[in-house]
Amino acid sequence: MDLLSFLNTKRTIVEEGLRSLSISFAPPPGPLKEAMEYSLFSKGKRIRPILALLANEAGGGEDHGVLPFACALEMIHAYSLIHDDLPSMDNDDLRRGRPTCHKVFGEAIALLAGDALLTEAFRVMTDQEFTGRIDPVVTSRIVFEVAQAAGAKGMVGGQAVDVTYEGKEGSKEIVTYIHENKTTAMIRAAVRVGAIAAQTGERELEQFSRYGEAIGFAFQIKDDLLDVEGDEIEVGKRLKKDAGKQTYVRYYGVDGSKAKIDELIRHAVKSMAFLGPKGTVLVELAHFLGERSF
Repeated sequence: MDLLSFLNTKRTIVEEGLRSLSISFAPPPGPLKEAMEYSLFSKGKRIRPILALLANEAGGGEDHGVLPFACALEMIHAYSLIHDDLPSMDNDDLRRGRPTCHKVFGEAIALLAGDALLTEAFRVMTDQEFTGRIDPVVTSRIVFEVAQAAGAKGMVGGQAVDVTYEGKEGSKEIVTYIHENKTTAMIRAAVRVGAIAAQTGERELEQFSRYGEAIGFAFQIKDDLLDVEGDEIEVGKRLKKDAGKQTYVRYYGVDGSKAKIDELIRHAVKSMAFLGPKGTVLVELAHFLGERSF
């Protein structure tokens, strides 16, 4: 099976998991649940939950032991995109090829839909209905991992610095901080969640962490590049809007950014060498993410 077919198989597993979990969303009457599902079930790449599944599988685990956590990661990602698109943030009207949540449901409901998805993600990870058969120590460790990556020390912190420095003089250090936290933190966490669910040893977990860090940073640099030279239809959102932002391209140029992606992908591939053939898909995925055009 080629990589894209394999990823589509994993994506279907994630989609089915999300559909099953969404039944348990029980908001009050009104458009809240519709807004949540509108964003959650748009045509996303599902990279974070797929990474959790792949790392878990490479570590010797099974899908059912990590799927609730993988789905929770996607719920958090969906919430972050809703908030990122709001007029007070990036003010985007297109996401994944269709109108953003606030354009369809209004700013207030979009904001609340994001809040609900974030909160529901943590309910899912701690709900006995979904994770009751998983070792409570493992669950606790994963919840901490996700909370740390999503919060002020991770994604939210990176986003705050991104907003603070928009239109201002920054530095290479600032753009590195933003990229390491806004994007890399959650991608690294997705890989670690899969490895933790598989109960890998600490030395193996460190190698998975290095992989997640490398592809996470490369993923965001690639986003910076796509804003400059990507195709808006293929990418599915408005491009050439990062002129005032702290981006890798701003400080290192197009060629420097491409060289950094290549370097990071090499690091990612090297970190998976200990897995041998079991790491083949993760290696192929690293190359795929570095070369993507969407």
